[in-house]
Amino acid sequence: MALESEIRTFLNCLRVEKGLADNSIQAYRRDIEKFAAFAAARKLATKDVRRGDIVDFLGSLYRKGLDSRSVARHLVTVRNFFRFALIEGYIDDDPAATIESPKFRHSLPEFLSLEEVERLLRQPDTKSTFGLRDRAMIELLYSCGLRVSELCGLSVSDLETEAGCLRCIGKGNKERLVPVGRQALDAVREYLRTGRPELLGEGSSPHLFLNKRGHKMDRITFWKTLANYGRKAGLRKALTPHMLRHSFATHLLDRGADLRSVQMMLGHSDISTTQIYTHVVEERLKQVYKAHHPRA
Repeated sequence: MALESEIRTFLNCLRVEKGLADNSIQAYRRDIEKFAAFAAARKLATKDVRRGDIVDFLGSLYRKGLDSRSVARHLVTVRNFFRFALIEGYIDDDPAATIESPKFRHSLPEFLSLEEVERLLRQPDTKSTFGLRDRAMIELLYSCGLRVSELCGLSVSDLETEAGCLRCIGKGNKERLVPVGRQALDAVREYLRTGRPELLGEGSSPHLFLNKRGHKMDRITFWKTLANYGRKAGLRKALTPHMLRHSFATHLLDRGADLRSVQMMLGHSDISTTQIYTHVVEERLKQVYKAHHPRA
């Protein structure tokens, strides 16, 4: 692979200097390796790549059936790689600098209604060890708007039950404090009292949420568990952890929370990322108006 050495250095830079999480590093790796394979087929080293080559690469992604959003993500990766290559002196000119991102329509995030959230939370059997854990995880996910990696990465010491908040490490290793609702706190306290000791057994672990072997709960296992509860609750859509994060933000704004506070709780570095939720609220208001106003 012609770009292999530079790619290794690039990914290492993202990990060490930018502090990106493993999931983000793997996403960058997948995208840049596709470009590297494309360049290798043309026998191009990093210094040989021209603007037209990158445009052709993006065109090949479209021909493979990728949508504009996915192509735009690949372009971001390629841009970052060549910006890095320019700074490191591998190239004299950045071939990706003038390529515009594909235009795509921002789709509104899917979220649950309040009634659907309540129905979901009734699904775990809190008479069982796993049910106590699952109920606590779902309550925290919805109460705090956490990412699934943040939820699974929580330590027992991250939870401040008396203060009613928790510390979590988000993207870029940024730490933030998030308030925790009363019902979520109650669910976590019950899990800590009876559920977690059962999972821990004779072992020890700093992690808050544990699997059946007493080790840290992983996000894929939780994803599957949550989807199963969603099916049991009869939800009209396939449930994902991020859908509860969307629900958290939408319900807060729906009830009058200000955008800046929601941004801080979600851990968004740019408020423009949070603004998508205002569109959700606006769309709901339009639907309510059309449904109920006599002259709509």
